[in-house]
Amino acid sequence: CQHLFCLPSGPSSVPKPVLKWGRASDRDPPVKAKQQRRVAGSCDQEASVELVGDGEGVGSAQLEEVNNLLANDDQELIGDFSKPHLLPTVDGKDPGLKYISPGTLEAVLTGHFSSFIESSIVVDCRYPYEYEGGHVKGAVNLPLQRDVEEFLLKQPIVSLDASKRVIIIFHCEFSVERGPKMCRFLRERDRSCHEYPQLHYPELYVLKGGYREFFFQFPSCCEPRDYRPMEHPAFKEELRKFRGQSR
Repeated sequence: CQHLFCLPSGPSSVPKPVLKWGRASDRDPPVKAKQQRRVAGSCDQEASVELVGDGEGVGSAQLEEVNNLLANDDQELIGDFSKPHLLPTVDGKDPGLKYISPGTLEAVLTGHFSSFIESSIVVDCRYPYEYEGGHVKGAVNLPLQRDVEEFLLKQPIVSLDASKRVIIIFHCEFSVERGPKMCRFLRERDRSCHEYPQLHYPELYVLKGGYREFFFQFPSCCEPRDYRPMEHPAFKEELRKFRGQSR
């Protein structure tokens, strides 16, 4: 995929069907392209369409093409195309990722979305000395790819309530490199574990502006209430070590 949150489109040997939304006056019942929902990464998307063709039976390849077309019509669905994104998003550097504002993260932390979210995990991708110098309350420090695999994929976090969501929010100091890169890594590894488009974590976000911006806007949501930059002069050796491990 060129964009991790977008369904890839490509050449197909199957002629594209003509889609017509079903109406009450249609004589023939619509053909339903259904994907059943499962907790922890599956589909809940259902669409009814009528295939206008030569009157013969609809093959599985045609139904797959229909699903692809329907998914491409709505780029705001979460990664498994089961529902729209819950959190309001803002424009960010990478158009393939979903960014949220510091205010939205603060709303998540203070319970404004508790009716819809069972578990929200804030992943701090900064190096440990940055995290120890001040971090979002409740955030987990996962600076390396192996840390993300161990924490999120070895025993995936599953919603016990089918009506609620598990969301992951990534950030680093500015959310320009490390946070977005780790978000893309999780989606790629998650995809490799499933039959497309199923996912353990279909709803991923990146905190725009990173910890720096969040701290300046909501210092009371940080502990300790401080901000230690990556290039702090007292931690040059730690920076060199972790940069080496990240390569």
